[in-house]
Amino acid sequence: MTDDFMEFDLPAPSLEMGDGDAFDQASIDALFGGSAPVTKKSGLKAVIESRVISHERLPMLEVVCEHMVRSFATSMRNLTSDSIDVSLDELTSIRFGDFMGRLALPSMIGVFNVPEWENYGVITVESSLIYAVVDALLGGRRGGGPMRIEGRAFTTIETTLVSKMLTLALADLSAAFAPIDRVGLVLERIETNPRFAAIAGPTNIAAVATFRVDMEGRGGKFSVLLPNATLEPVRQKLLQRFMGQKIGRGSIWEDHMAHEMRQTAVPVDVVLGEKVMRLDDVRTMTVGQTIEFNVAPDDPLEIKSGGITLGRAQIGQRHNNIAVRLLTDVSQGGPR
Repeated sequence: MTDDFMEFDLPAPSLEMGDGDAFDQASIDALFGGSAPVTKKSGLKAVIESRVISHERLPMLEVVCEHMVRSFATSMRNLTSDSIDVSLDELTSIRFGDFMGRLALPSMIGVFNVPEWENYGVITVESSLIYAVVDALLGGRRGGGPMRIEGRAFTTIETTLVSKMLTLALADLSAAFAPIDRVGLVLERIETNPRFAAIAGPTNIAAVATFRVDMEGRGGKFSVLLPNATLEPVRQKLLQRFMGQKIGRGSIWEDHMAHEMRQTAVPVDVVLGEKVMRLDDVRTMTVGQTIEFNVAPDDPLEIKSGGITLGRAQIGQRHNNIAVRLLTDVSQGGPR
């Protein structure tokens, strides 16, 4: 049995282009479904809408957050009688508008006031931690899995119970700030809509500390946001690398320089008298000539250093040496 094969010559697919036509980037994007290029922004608009944030590291703020972790874990154990593990998840800088835009809803947003700094801050709690705290305070079973988020608003009971946790968190944060500056963080209200918790402009930079709370298989995260305007009164202290460090001059070098200055030799002149003479009289002066001054032996004499009058003294003799006795305090100085 013979199999016959038939061959067909099919032309290769081609794109016909007119004379002088060529593919450009726009044609390629149109052919493959690409998007149009994004117009670059320039000027002040590009600076304001830039997503690049100059992150200024605040070492002492990290220390404050670490202190809060230990104290807040104890406070939560006393509140819920459960085994609580609190850890610092992240400390970073972000624009206030971006932070609110990324907030997963539903969540609770606590607005707190810092009277000493005359500004506000925000503390947010995600829904998983909200339900875990409510479940623990109402006697729920331990070790349960994460609760499924329901599409409903938070009840008054849930808000009240979570507000207790927020009050403890702010109190512990105030205690952690105590070595740097004594402040009181006061919870004013709890919101569920980010628009009602706008304490700063969308482009304002803020420091955000995110904490993770684990409660025997349940828990979640909460974040504390402090705008840079709020931290401005203590910014220099937060830039320290360790507690008690001084910014600027150091006490060790200050004491060393003061000690060395006191050991410096300073020439002091005692002016016995002054007299105005003509140049010809000065040129004709000879050895042994006597110059008379209108100064009595008991009149006070000026003590000068570098042309500056330091005080007044009276001439005398001590141990066969000519000496002067101060009549005024050198630190106060005499007539300039």
